[in-house]
Amino acid sequence: MLMLCSKSGLDHCFTILSFFNNIGCEKSRRKIYDEYNDEEVELTKEETKLVRRMLKGKTPHADFDPYAPYVDWFKWEDAKHPLSNAPEPKSRFIPSKSEAKKVLGLVRAIRKGFIKFDKPKEEPRFYMLWGDDASSSEKSGHLSYIPAPKPNMPGHEESYNPSLEYIPTQEEINSYQLMDEEDRPKFIPKRFTSLRSIPAYENAVKDSFERCLDLYLCPRVRKKRINIDPESLKPKLPSRKDLRPYPATCYLEYRGHKGAVMSISTEASGQWIASGSSDGTVRLWEVETCRCIKVWEFGEVVQYVAWNPLPELPILAVTVGQDVFLLNSGLGNEEIQRKVKELLHVETPTAPEDSGNKVSGWSWRQDDEHEGIRLRHFKSVYSVEWHRKGDYFSTVMPAGDSKAILIHQLSKKFTQRHPFKLHGLPVSAVFHPTRSIFFVSTKKNVRVYDLLKQKLIKKLETGLREVSSISIHPAGDNIIVGSRDGKLCWFDMDLSSKPYKVLKCHPKDINNVAFHRSYPLFASCSDDCTAYVFHGTVYSDLNQNPLIVPLEILRGHASSDGRGVLDCKFHPRQPWLFTAGADSLIKLYCH
Repeated sequence: MLMLCSKSGLDHCFTILSFFNNIGCEKSRRKIYDEYNDEEVELTKEETKLVRRMLKGKTPHADFDPYAPYVDWFKWEDAKHPLSNAPEPKSRFIPSKSEAKKVLGLVRAIRKGFIKFDKPKEEPRFYMLWGDDASSSEKSGHLSYIPAPKPNMPGHEESYNPSLEYIPTQEEINSYQLMDEEDRPKFIPKRFTSLRSIPAYENAVKDSFERCLDLYLCPRVRKKRINIDPESLKPKLPSRKDLRPYPATCYLEYRGHKGAVMSISTEASGQWIASGSSDGTVRLWEVETCRCIKVWEFGEVVQYVAWNPLPELPILAVTVGQDVFLLNSGLGNEEIQRKVKELLHVETPTAPEDSGNKVSGWSWRQDDEHEGIRLRHFKSVYSVEWHRKGDYFSTVMPAGDSKAILIHQLSKKFTQRHPFKLHGLPVSAVFHPTRSIFFVSTKKNVRVYDLLKQKLIKKLETGLREVSSISIHPAGDNIIVGSRDGKLCWFDMDLSSKPYKVLKCHPKDINNVAFHRSYPLFASCSDDCTAYVFHGTVYSDLNQNPLIVPLEILRGHASSDGRGVLDCKFHPRQPWLFTAGADSLIKLYCH
Protein backbone atom coordinates (compact mmCIF):
# COMPACT_ATOMS: atom_id res chain seq x y z
CA MET A 1 0.00 0.00 0.00
CA LEU A 2 2.93 2.29 0.73
CA MET A 3 4.22 1.59 -2.77
CA LEU A 4 0.92 2.32 -4.28
CA CYS A 5 0.61 5.51 -2.34
CA SER A 6 3.86 6.89 -3.64
CA LYS A 7 3.82 9.63 -6.27
CA SER A 8 5.19 7.59 -9.09
CA GLY A 9 2.86 4.84 -8.35
CA LEU A 10 -0.03 7.18 -8.44
CA ASP A 11 1.02 8.49 -11.89
CA HIS A 12 1.33 4.99 -13.22
CA CYS A 13 -2.09 4.15 -11.84
CA PHE A 14 -3.64 7.16 -13.45
CA THR A 15 -2.03 6.26 -16.77
CA ILE A 16 -3.38 2.75 -16.63
CA LEU A 17 -6.80 3.98 -15.69
CA SER A 18 -6.79 6.49 -18.54
CA PHE A 19 -5.68 3.78 -20.94
CA PHE A 20 -8.53 1.53 -19.96
CA ASN A 21 -10.94 4.41 -20.20
CA ASN A 22 -9.81 5.26 -23.76
CA ILE A 23 -9.83 1.76 -25.16
CA GLY A 24 -13.23 2.11 -26.66
CA CYS A 25 -12.59 5.54 -28.29
CA GLU A 26 -11.17 5.65 -31.83
CA LYS A 27 -9.69 9.14 -31.49
CA SER A 28 -7.95 8.28 -28.26
CA ARG A 29 -5.95 5.62 -30.09
CA ARG A 30 -4.07 8.33 -32.02
CA LYS A 31 -3.47 10.60 -29.03
CA ILE A 32 -0.03 10.83 -27.46
CA TYR A 33 1.06 12.86 -24.49
CA ASP A 34 3.85 15.29 -25.22
CA GLU A 35 5.94 15.60 -22.16
CA TYR A 36 8.08 18.35 -23.51
CA ASN A 37 5.13 20.62 -24.22
CA ASP A 38 2.88 19.00 -21.61
CA GLU A 39 0.00 18.39 -23.95
CA GLU A 40 -1.80 15.64 -25.80
CA VAL A 41 -1.25 15.46 -29.52
CA GLU A 42 -3.56 13.70 -31.95
CA LEU A 43 -1.65 11.98 -34.76
CA THR A 44 -2.80 12.16 -38.40
CA LYS A 45 -3.12 9.12 -40.65
CA GLU A 46 0.13 9.94 -42.44
CA GLU A 47 2.01 10.25 -39.15
CA THR A 48 0.49 6.96 -38.02
CA LYS A 49 1.82 5.28 -41.17
CA LEU A 50 5.29 6.67 -40.49
CA VAL A 51 5.21 5.28 -36.92
CA ARG A 52 4.13 1.87 -38.09
CA ARG A 53 6.91 1.75 -40.74
CA MET A 54 9.48 2.67 -38.12
CA LEU A 55 8.17 -0.02 -35.74
CA LYS A 56 8.58 -2.60 -38.53
CA GLY A 57 12.17 -1.50 -39.16
CA LYS A 58 11.50 0.16 -42.48
CA THR A 59 12.34 3.65 -43.73
CA PRO A 60 9.80 6.24 -42.71
CA HIS A 61 9.09 7.36 -46.32
CA ALA A 62 7.93 4.80 -48.83
CA ASP A 63 9.47 6.73 -51.81
CA PHE A 64 13.00 6.36 -50.47
CA ASP A 65 15.09 3.50 -52.01
CA PRO A 66 17.83 2.42 -49.59
CA TYR A 67 19.35 0.09 -52.19
CA ALA A 68 19.72 2.52 -55.15
CA PRO A 69 22.65 1.90 -57.56
CA TYR A 70 25.86 3.58 -56.64
CA VAL A 71 26.88 6.57 -58.77
CA ASP A 72 30.62 6.94 -58.97
CA TRP A 73 31.55 10.58 -59.20
CA PHE A 74 35.06 9.81 -60.51
CA LYS A 75 35.64 9.54 -64.29
CA TRP A 76 37.77 6.49 -64.89
CA GLU A 77 37.67 6.30 -68.72
CA ASP A 78 40.10 8.37 -70.78
CA ALA A 79 41.61 9.83 -67.65
CA LYS A 80 45.02 11.41 -68.00
CA HIS A 81 45.98 10.47 -64.51
CA PRO A 82 44.13 7.30 -63.49
CA LEU A 83 44.28 6.03 -59.99
CA SER A 84 46.23 3.02 -61.18
CA ASN A 85 48.35 2.65 -64.34
CA ALA A 86 49.17 -0.98 -63.84
CA PRO A 87 48.72 -3.17 -66.95
CA GLU A 88 45.99 -5.72 -67.08
CA PRO A 89 47.26 -9.05 -65.76
CA LYS A 90 47.34 -11.95 -68.17
CA SER A 91 45.48 -14.11 -65.73
CA ARG A 92 42.31 -12.19 -66.46
CA PHE A 93 42.42 -12.98 -70.24
CA ILE A 94 39.95 -15.65 -71.32
CA PRO A 95 40.18 -16.64 -75.04
CA SER A 96 36.94 -16.75 -77.07
CA LYS A 97 36.07 -20.15 -78.47
CA SER A 98 33.89 -18.70 -81.27
CA GLU A 99 36.69 -16.43 -82.48
CA ALA A 100 39.10 -19.34 -82.40
CA LYS A 101 36.78 -21.30 -84.73
CA LYS A 102 36.59 -18.37 -87.17
CA VAL A 103 40.37 -18.06 -87.26
CA LEU A 104 40.74 -21.79 -87.96
CA GLY A 105 38.25 -21.52 -90.82
CA LEU A 106 40.15 -18.63 -92.41
CA VAL A 107 43.45 -20.48 -92.08
CA ARG A 108 42.03 -23.56 -93.84
CA ALA A 109 40.57 -21.38 -96.66
CA ILE A 110 43.94 -19.70 -97.22
CA ARG A 111 45.78 -23.04 -97.28
CA LYS A 112 43.32 -24.57 -99.78
CA GLY A 113 43.48 -21.51 -102.03
CA PHE A 114 39.92 -20.32 -101.53
CA ILE A 115 41.20 -16.94 -100.36
CA LYS A 116 43.90 -15.28 -102.45
CA PHE A 117 45.78 -12.10 -101.75
CA ASP A 118 46.95 -9.56 -104.33
CA LYS A 119 50.63 -9.58 -104.90
CA PRO A 120 52.39 -6.43 -103.80
CA LYS A 121 52.91 -4.01 -106.67
CA GLU A 122 56.51 -3.60 -107.54
CA GLU A 123 57.44 -0.09 -108.51
CA PRO A 124 59.48 -0.07 -111.74
CA ARG A 125 63.02 0.85 -111.13
CA PHE A 126 63.48 2.03 -114.71
CA TYR A 127 61.19 3.99 -117.10
CA MET A 128 61.40 5.04 -120.72
CA LEU A 129 62.75 8.53 -121.16
CA TRP A 130 60.45 9.30 -124.09
CA GLY A 131 57.54 7.65 -122.36
CA ASP A 132 54.93 5.12 -123.28
CA ASP A 133 51.45 6.54 -122.91
CA ALA A 134 49.95 3.08 -122.40
CA SER A 135 51.83 2.59 -119.11
CA SER A 136 51.25 6.12 -117.88
CA SER A 137 50.02 6.36 -114.31
CA GLU A 138 48.15 9.53 -115.19
CA LYS A 139 46.12 7.73 -117.80
CA SER A 140 45.17 4.93 -115.43
CA GLY A 141 44.36 7.37 -112.63
CA HIS A 142 42.17 9.78 -114.61
CA LEU A 143 39.56 8.82 -117.17
CA SER A 144 39.63 12.22 -118.86
CA TYR A 145 43.40 12.25 -119.26
CA ILE A 146 44.49 12.88 -122.85
CA PRO A 147 48.16 12.25 -123.52
CA ALA A 148 50.16 14.97 -125.19
CA PRO A 149 51.49 14.29 -128.68
CA LYS A 150 54.86 12.60 -128.66
CA PRO A 151 57.79 14.80 -129.67
CA ASN A 152 60.17 13.53 -132.29
CA MET A 153 63.12 11.66 -130.96
CA PRO A 154 66.46 13.44 -131.35
CA GLY A 155 68.64 12.46 -134.26
CA HIS A 156 72.34 12.60 -134.96
CA GLU A 157 72.13 16.23 -136.02
CA GLU A 158 71.07 17.23 -132.51
CA SER A 159 74.20 15.81 -130.93
CA TYR A 160 76.68 18.22 -129.33
CA ASN A 161 79.38 16.71 -131.57
CA PRO A 162 77.59 15.76 -134.83
CA SER A 163 79.24 14.50 -137.97
CA LEU A 164 80.50 17.00 -140.50
CA GLU A 165 77.75 16.18 -143.04
CA TYR A 166 75.09 17.45 -140.58
CA ILE A 167 76.75 20.85 -140.04
CA PRO A 168 75.44 23.42 -142.59
CA THR A 169 77.78 25.80 -144.35
CA GLN A 170 77.64 29.55 -143.97
CA GLU A 171 75.88 29.91 -147.31
CA GLU A 172 73.16 27.55 -146.19
CA ILE A 173 72.79 29.45 -142.92
CA ASN A 174 72.40 32.71 -144.88
CA SER A 175 69.78 31.09 -147.11
CA TYR A 176 67.81 30.12 -144.00
CA GLN A 177 67.45 33.79 -143.10
CA LEU A 178 65.75 34.49 -146.44
CA MET A 179 63.16 31.77 -145.93
CA ASP A 180 59.81 32.23 -144.23
CA GLU A 181 59.67 31.54 -140.55
CA GLU A 182 57.39 28.55 -141.07
CA ASP A 183 59.72 26.99 -143.65
CA ARG A 184 62.89 27.80 -141.74
CA PRO A 185 64.44 24.82 -139.86
CA LYS A 186 63.84 24.96 -136.11
CA PHE A 187 67.29 23.65 -135.17
CA ILE A 188 70.67 24.31 -136.79
CA PRO A 189 73.33 21.76 -135.74
CA LYS A 190 76.53 23.05 -134.13
CA ARG A 191 79.68 21.31 -133.03
CA PHE A 192 81.21 21.59 -129.54
CA THR A 193 84.38 20.00 -128.22
CA SER A 194 82.89 19.00 -124.85
CA LEU A 195 79.70 19.13 -122.83
CA ARG A 196 81.06 21.95 -120.69
CA SER A 197 81.22 24.27 -123.70
CA ILE A 198 77.54 23.85 -124.61
CA PRO A 199 75.70 27.13 -123.87
CA ALA A 200 72.25 27.39 -122.38
CA TYR A 201 69.27 27.15 -124.71
CA GLU A 202 68.51 30.68 -125.79
CA ASN A 203 64.82 30.11 -126.65
CA ALA A 204 63.91 28.23 -123.47
CA VAL A 205 61.67 30.97 -122.09
CA LYS A 206 60.05 31.60 -125.48
CA ASP A 207 59.29 27.91 -126.10
CA SER A 208 57.86 27.51 -122.60
CA PHE A 209 55.61 30.52 -123.11
CA GLU A 210 54.38 29.23 -126.49
CA ARG A 211 53.78 25.79 -125.00
CA CYS A 212 51.69 27.31 -122.22
CA LEU A 213 49.70 29.25 -124.82
CA ASP A 214 49.03 26.05 -126.72
CA LEU A 215 47.80 24.30 -123.59
CA TYR A 216 45.62 27.27 -122.65
CA LEU A 217 44.17 28.24 -126.02
CA CYS A 218 44.16 24.87 -127.78
CA PRO A 219 42.87 22.25 -125.35
CA ARG A 220 42.84 18.70 -126.59
CA VAL A 221 39.51 16.95 -126.93
CA ARG A 222 38.94 13.23 -127.00
CA LYS A 223 36.59 12.28 -129.82
CA LYS A 224 35.12 8.82 -129.74
CA ARG A 225 34.97 7.16 -133.08
CA ILE A 226 31.64 5.55 -133.86
CA ASN A 227 31.98 2.29 -135.71
CA ILE A 228 29.01 2.21 -138.07
CA ASP A 229 28.70 0.15 -141.17
CA PRO A 230 28.25 2.57 -144.10
CA GLU A 231 25.87 0.13 -145.77
CA SER A 232 23.48 0.34 -142.81
CA LEU A 233 23.07 4.10 -143.37
CA LYS A 234 21.76 3.63 -146.89
CA PRO A 235 17.96 3.52 -147.19
CA LYS A 236 16.52 0.14 -147.98
CA LEU A 237 15.10 0.49 -151.48
CA PRO A 238 13.26 -2.14 -153.47
CA SER A 239 15.07 -3.92 -156.27
CA ARG A 240 14.88 -2.38 -159.72
CA LYS A 241 13.65 -5.69 -161.09
CA ASP A 242 10.51 -5.35 -158.96
CA LEU A 243 9.84 -1.86 -160.34
CA ARG A 244 9.70 -2.80 -164.00
CA PRO A 245 8.67 -1.71 -166.57
CA TYR A 246 10.58 1.53 -167.07
CA PRO A 247 12.52 3.00 -170.04
CA ALA A 248 16.10 1.74 -170.16
CA THR A 249 17.23 1.22 -173.78
CA CYS A 250 17.22 3.47 -176.84
CA TYR A 251 14.85 1.85 -179.31
CA LEU A 252 14.23 4.43 -182.08
CA GLU A 253 15.72 7.67 -183.39
CA TYR A 254 13.79 10.35 -185.25
CA ARG A 255 16.05 12.17 -187.72
CA GLY A 256 15.09 15.09 -189.93
CA HIS A 257 15.61 18.34 -188.01
CA LYS A 258 18.63 20.46 -188.92
CA GLY A 259 18.73 22.40 -185.67
CA ALA A 260 18.30 21.76 -181.97
CA VAL A 261 14.94 20.21 -181.09
CA MET A 262 13.50 22.68 -178.59
CA SER A 263 10.27 20.89 -177.63
CA ILE A 264 8.32 17.69 -178.22
CA SER A 265 4.74 16.66 -177.43
CA THR A 266 2.89 13.34 -177.65
CA GLU A 267 -0.63 13.08 -179.01
CA ALA A 268 -3.36 11.79 -176.66
CA SER A 269 -3.70 8.43 -178.45
CA GLY A 270 0.08 7.85 -178.37
CA GLN A 271 0.32 7.25 -182.12
CA TRP A 272 1.82 10.60 -183.10
CA ILE A 273 4.47 12.94 -181.78
CA ALA A 274 5.16 16.56 -182.72
CA SER A 275 8.49 18.36 -182.43
CA GLY A 276 9.59 21.98 -182.76
CA SER A 277 13.13 22.95 -183.67
CA SER A 278 15.41 25.96 -183.91
CA ASP A 279 15.50 25.46 -187.68
CA GLY A 280 12.01 27.03 -187.81
CA THR A 281 10.05 23.86 -188.54
CA VAL A 282 7.46 21.74 -186.76
CA ARG A 283 7.40 18.07 -187.70
CA LEU A 284 4.72 15.45 -187.18
CA TRP A 285 6.06 11.93 -186.64
CA GLU A 286 4.52 8.49 -186.44
CA VAL A 287 5.82 6.93 -183.24
CA GLU A 288 6.24 3.30 -184.27
CA THR A 289 7.73 3.86 -187.76
CA CYS A 290 9.75 7.09 -187.28
CA ARG A 291 8.10 8.39 -190.47
CA CYS A 292 7.68 12.17 -190.79
CA ILE A 293 4.08 12.77 -191.84
CA LYS A 294 3.98 16.55 -192.13
CA VAL A 295 6.25 19.60 -191.87
CA TRP A 296 5.22 23.20 -191.08
CA GLU A 297 7.64 25.99 -191.98
CA PHE A 298 7.70 29.12 -189.77
CA GLY A 299 11.06 30.72 -190.49
CA GLU A 300 11.75 31.43 -186.78
CA VAL A 301 12.79 29.38 -183.78
CA VAL A 302 9.93 27.21 -182.57
CA GLN A 303 10.02 27.51 -178.80
CA TYR A 304 7.25 25.17 -177.67
CA VAL A 305 4.71 22.66 -179.03
CA ALA A 306 1.74 21.13 -177.17
CA TRP A 307 -1.01 18.75 -178.29
CA ASN A 308 -4.60 19.21 -177.27
CA PRO A 309 -5.32 16.56 -174.54
CA LEU A 310 -8.59 15.42 -176.18
CA PRO A 311 -8.19 12.63 -178.78
CA GLU A 312 -11.19 13.99 -180.77
CA LEU A 313 -9.45 17.38 -181.19
CA PRO A 314 -6.07 16.78 -182.89
CA ILE A 315 -5.01 20.44 -182.55
CA LEU A 316 -1.37 21.40 -182.10
CA ALA A 317 -0.34 24.61 -180.31
CA VAL A 318 2.99 26.10 -181.43
CA THR A 319 4.82 29.14 -180.05
CA VAL A 320 6.99 31.11 -182.51
CA GLY A 321 8.30 34.43 -181.26
CA GLN A 322 5.29 36.56 -180.30
CA ASP A 323 2.78 34.28 -182.02
CA VAL A 324 0.89 31.19 -180.87
CA PHE A 325 -0.37 29.05 -183.74
CA LEU A 326 -3.22 26.58 -183.30
CA LEU A 327 -2.66 24.14 -186.18
CA ASN A 328 -4.93 21.55 -187.71
CA SER A 329 -2.82 18.40 -187.84
CA GLY A 330 -5.10 16.78 -190.44
CA LEU A 331 -5.51 13.62 -188.35
CA GLY A 332 -8.79 11.82 -187.77
CA ASN A 333 -11.83 11.07 -189.89
CA GLU A 334 -14.04 13.51 -191.79
CA GLU A 335 -16.28 14.20 -188.82
CA ILE A 336 -13.32 15.08 -186.61
CA GLN A 337 -11.85 17.29 -189.33
CA ARG A 338 -15.14 19.10 -189.80
CA LYS A 339 -15.34 19.79 -186.06
CA VAL A 340 -11.72 20.98 -185.92
CA LYS A 341 -12.16 23.34 -188.89
CA GLU A 342 -15.25 24.89 -187.33
CA LEU A 343 -13.37 25.38 -184.07
CA LEU A 344 -10.35 26.95 -185.79
CA HIS A 345 -12.39 29.36 -187.91
CA VAL A 346 -12.24 33.09 -187.04
CA GLU A 347 -14.56 35.37 -189.03
CA THR A 348 -13.01 38.69 -188.02
CA PRO A 349 -9.85 39.50 -186.01
CA THR A 350 -10.85 39.96 -182.36
CA ALA A 351 -9.22 41.35 -179.22
CA PRO A 352 -10.51 40.58 -175.71
CA GLU A 353 -12.08 42.93 -173.26
CA ASP A 354 -10.73 43.23 -169.75
CA SER A 355 -13.00 44.81 -167.09
CA GLY A 356 -14.99 46.63 -169.73
CA ASN A 357 -11.96 48.32 -171.29
CA LYS A 358 -10.40 47.44 -174.59
CA VAL A 359 -6.97 45.88 -173.98
CA SER A 360 -4.68 45.89 -177.03
CA GLY A 361 -1.64 43.67 -177.50
CA TRP A 362 -3.04 40.35 -178.74
CA SER A 363 -5.57 39.27 -181.33
CA TRP A 364 -7.15 36.19 -182.87
CA ARG A 365 -6.55 35.91 -186.64
CA GLN A 366 -7.19 33.28 -189.26
CA ASP A 367 -3.96 31.78 -190.66
CA ASP A 368 -4.72 30.20 -194.03
CA GLU A 369 -1.06 29.48 -194.70
CA HIS A 370 -0.77 27.03 -191.80
CA GLU A 371 -4.45 25.99 -191.65
CA GLY A 372 -5.22 27.29 -188.20
CA ILE A 373 -5.40 30.32 -185.93
CA ARG A 374 -2.66 32.83 -185.29
CA LEU A 375 -2.85 34.39 -181.84
CA ARG A 376 -0.70 37.51 -181.78
CA HIS A 377 0.92 38.58 -178.46
CA PHE A 378 2.82 41.71 -177.55
CA LYS A 379 5.88 39.84 -176.15
CA SER A 380 7.71 36.61 -176.90
CA VAL A 381 5.80 33.55 -175.72
CA TYR A 382 7.79 30.96 -173.79
CA SER A 383 5.35 28.08 -173.28
CA VAL A 384 1.78 26.85 -173.85
CA GLU A 385 -0.18 24.52 -171.55
CA TRP A 386 -3.63 23.04 -172.23
CA HIS A 387 -6.45 22.52 -169.77
CA ARG A 388 -7.64 18.92 -169.33
CA LYS A 389 -10.94 19.65 -171.13
CA GLY A 390 -9.15 20.95 -174.23
CA ASP A 391 -10.98 24.30 -174.47
CA TYR A 392 -8.66 26.50 -172.39
CA PHE A 393 -4.93 26.98 -172.69
CA SER A 394 -2.47 29.33 -171.00
CA THR A 395 0.55 31.19 -172.40
CA VAL A 396 3.54 32.56 -170.52
CA MET A 397 5.46 35.67 -171.55
CA PRO A 398 8.35 36.21 -169.08
CA ALA A 399 8.75 39.85 -170.19
CA GLY A 400 5.04 40.66 -170.11
CA ASP A 401 4.96 42.27 -166.63
CA SER A 402 1.36 42.23 -165.34
CA LYS A 403 0.13 40.59 -168.58
CA ALA A 404 2.79 37.89 -168.53
CA ILE A 405 0.28 35.03 -168.11
CA LEU A 406 -2.82 34.85 -170.30
CA ILE A 407 -5.66 32.32 -170.32
CA HIS A 408 -7.37 31.74 -173.67
CA GLN A 409 -10.67 30.05 -174.51
CA LEU A 410 -10.66 28.38 -177.91
CA SER A 411 -14.40 27.96 -178.40
CA LYS A 412 -15.21 31.66 -177.76
CA LYS A 413 -11.89 33.06 -179.06
CA PHE A 414 -11.63 34.93 -175.77
CA THR A 415 -8.50 35.96 -173.86
CA GLN A 416 -8.14 37.20 -170.29
CA ARG A 417 -5.28 38.08 -168.02
CA HIS A 418 -4.23 36.07 -165.02
CA PRO A 419 -6.34 37.63 -162.22
CA PHE A 420 -3.57 37.60 -159.63
CA LYS A 421 -0.50 39.69 -159.06
CA LEU A 422 2.77 38.13 -160.18
CA HIS A 423 5.62 38.14 -157.67
CA GLY A 424 8.65 37.80 -159.90
CA LEU A 425 9.33 36.67 -163.45
CA PRO A 426 7.08 33.75 -164.44
CA VAL A 427 8.64 30.57 -165.77
CA SER A 428 5.65 28.31 -166.44
CA ALA A 429 1.93 27.98 -165.74
CA VAL A 430 0.17 24.59 -165.46
CA PHE A 431 -3.46 23.54 -164.91
CA HIS A 432 -4.40 21.00 -162.27
CA PRO A 433 -5.22 17.55 -163.77
CA THR A 434 -8.64 17.23 -162.09
CA ARG A 435 -9.57 20.47 -160.26
CA SER A 436 -9.92 24.16 -161.06
CA ILE A 437 -6.47 24.96 -159.65
CA PHE A 438 -3.77 26.90 -161.45
CA PHE A 439 -0.03 26.61 -160.72
CA VAL A 440 2.21 29.59 -161.50
CA SER A 441 5.95 29.10 -161.19
CA THR A 442 8.39 31.98 -160.80
CA LYS A 443 12.15 31.74 -160.52
CA LYS A 444 12.03 31.33 -156.74
CA ASN A 445 8.71 29.73 -155.77
CA VAL A 446 5.46 28.17 -156.96
CA ARG A 447 2.07 29.72 -156.20
CA VAL A 448 -1.14 27.70 -156.24
CA TYR A 449 -4.41 29.54 -157.05
CA ASP A 450 -8.07 28.54 -157.04
CA LEU A 451 -9.62 29.94 -160.23
CA LEU A 452 -13.22 29.59 -159.06
CA LYS A 453 -12.75 31.29 -155.70
CA GLN A 454 -9.98 33.51 -157.11
CA LYS A 455 -7.69 33.25 -154.12
CA LEU A 456 -4.23 32.03 -153.27
CA ILE A 457 -4.25 28.51 -151.78
CA LYS A 458 -0.60 27.83 -151.05
CA LYS A 459 2.89 29.13 -151.70
CA LEU A 460 5.60 26.50 -152.21
CA GLU A 461 9.07 27.61 -151.14
CA THR A 462 11.61 25.86 -153.37
CA GLY A 463 14.85 27.24 -151.96
CA LEU A 464 16.41 26.87 -155.43
CA ARG A 465 18.58 29.30 -157.31
CA GLU A 466 16.24 29.44 -160.34
CA VAL A 467 13.26 27.26 -161.26
CA SER A 468 13.28 25.98 -164.84
CA SER A 469 10.21 23.71 -165.11
CA ILE A 470 7.45 22.03 -163.13
CA SER A 471 5.20 19.00 -163.60
CA ILE A 472 2.03 17.89 -161.77
CA HIS A 473 1.34 14.33 -160.67
CA PRO A 474 -1.79 12.84 -162.29
CA ALA A 475 -3.43 12.70 -158.85
CA GLY A 476 -2.71 16.40 -158.38
CA ASP A 477 -1.28 16.31 -154.83
CA ASN A 478 2.43 16.10 -155.70
CA ILE A 479 4.67 18.34 -157.80
CA ILE A 480 8.21 18.03 -159.10
CA VAL A 481 10.27 21.16 -159.79
CA GLY A 482 13.49 21.32 -161.82
CA SER A 483 16.08 24.05 -161.38
CA ARG A 484 19.03 25.64 -163.15
CA ASP A 485 21.46 24.37 -160.51
CA GLY A 486 20.74 20.69 -161.27
CA LYS A 487 18.40 20.01 -158.33
CA LEU A 488 15.05 18.24 -158.49
CA CYS A 489 12.49 18.98 -155.75
CA TRP A 490 9.48 16.82 -154.89
CA PHE A 491 6.63 18.63 -153.15
CA ASP A 492 3.84 16.92 -151.25
CA MET A 493 1.11 19.58 -151.02
CA ASP A 494 -0.70 17.78 -148.19
CA LEU A 495 2.50 17.58 -146.17
CA SER A 496 4.23 20.96 -146.24
CA SER A 497 5.13 24.00 -148.33
CA LYS A 498 8.78 22.90 -148.14
CA PRO A 499 10.23 20.21 -150.44
CA TYR A 500 9.70 16.64 -149.28
CA LYS A 501 12.81 15.47 -151.16
CA VAL A 502 15.61 17.38 -152.90
CA LEU A 503 17.54 15.26 -155.42
CA LYS A 504 20.92 16.52 -156.59
CA CYS A 505 21.22 14.37 -159.65
CA HIS A 506 22.43 16.50 -162.58
CA PRO A 507 25.70 18.46 -162.61
CA LYS A 508 24.21 20.99 -165.07
CA ASP A 509 20.90 22.79 -165.66
CA ILE A 510 17.67 20.79 -165.70
CA ASN A 511 15.66 21.79 -168.76
CA ASN A 512 12.44 19.87 -168.19
CA VAL A 513 10.70 17.41 -165.85
CA ALA A 514 7.74 15.15 -166.62
CA PHE A 515 5.33 12.73 -164.93
CA HIS A 516 3.83 9.66 -166.58
CA ARG A 517 0.03 9.69 -166.78
CA SER A 518 -0.56 6.10 -165.61
CA TYR A 519 2.75 4.52 -164.52
CA PRO A 520 4.56 5.57 -161.30
CA LEU A 521 7.41 7.14 -163.26
CA PHE A 522 8.90 10.61 -163.59
CA ALA A 523 11.95 11.89 -165.45
CA SER A 524 14.25 14.87 -165.79
CA CYS A 525 16.55 15.97 -168.61
CA SER A 526 19.59 18.22 -168.42
CA ASP A 527 22.35 19.93 -170.38
CA ASP A 528 24.72 17.16 -169.27
CA CYS A 529 23.25 15.08 -172.18
CA THR A 530 21.48 12.68 -169.83
CA ALA A 531 17.93 11.93 -168.74
CA TYR A 532 17.22 10.44 -165.31
CA VAL A 533 14.28 8.09 -164.79
CA PHE A 534 12.80 7.69 -161.30
CA HIS A 535 10.13 5.53 -159.73
CA GLY A 536 7.65 7.58 -157.71
CA THR A 537 4.75 5.83 -155.99
CA VAL A 538 2.12 8.01 -154.29
CA TYR A 539 0.04 6.12 -151.72
CA SER A 540 -3.61 6.78 -150.96
CA ASP A 541 -2.79 6.53 -147.25
CA LEU A 542 -1.90 10.05 -146.12
CA ASN A 543 0.28 8.70 -143.30
CA GLN A 544 2.63 7.00 -145.77
CA ASN A 545 5.23 9.09 -147.57
CA PRO A 546 5.81 8.75 -151.33
CA LEU A 547 8.38 6.20 -152.44
CA ILE A 548 11.10 7.69 -154.65
CA VAL A 549 13.68 5.35 -156.21
CA PRO A 550 16.25 6.27 -158.92
CA LEU A 551 16.04 3.76 -161.76
CA GLU A 552 18.08 4.60 -164.85
CA ILE A 553 20.40 7.15 -166.44
CA LEU A 554 19.67 7.45 -170.14
CA ARG A 555 22.58 8.54 -172.35
CA GLY A 556 22.95 8.86 -176.09
CA HIS A 557 22.64 12.55 -176.98
CA ALA A 558 25.64 14.65 -177.91
CA SER A 559 26.35 18.17 -176.68
CA SER A 560 25.97 21.12 -179.05
CA ASP A 561 26.91 24.70 -178.08
CA GLY A 562 26.91 23.63 -174.43
CA ARG A 563 23.34 22.33 -174.59
CA GLY A 564 22.28 18.73 -174.05
CA VAL A 565 18.79 17.21 -173.71
CA LEU A 566 16.28 20.07 -174.08
CA ASP A 567 12.97 18.27 -173.50
CA CYS A 568 11.53 14.94 -172.37
CA LYS A 569 8.00 13.54 -172.52
CA PHE A 570 6.44 10.21 -171.60
CA HIS A 571 4.25 8.16 -173.89
CA PRO A 572 0.61 8.51 -172.71
CA ARG A 573 0.01 4.75 -172.52
CA GLN A 574 3.33 2.90 -172.61
CA PRO A 575 6.33 3.19 -170.22
CA TRP A 576 8.33 4.92 -172.95
CA LEU A 577 10.28 8.15 -172.81
CA PHE A 578 10.93 10.60 -175.65
CA THR A 579 13.95 12.91 -175.41
CA ALA A 580 14.80 15.87 -177.64
CA GLY A 581 18.41 16.98 -177.85
CA ALA A 582 20.45 19.90 -179.10
CA ASP A 583 22.05 17.46 -181.59
CA SER A 584 18.79 17.63 -183.68
CA LEU A 585 17.80 14.07 -182.67
CA ILE A 586 14.72 12.68 -180.99
CA LYS A 587 15.18 9.37 -179.19
CA LEU A 588 12.66 6.86 -177.91
CA TYR A 589 13.67 4.79 -174.85
CA CYS A 590 11.73 1.61 -174.13
CA HIS A 591 11.78 -1.02 -171.39
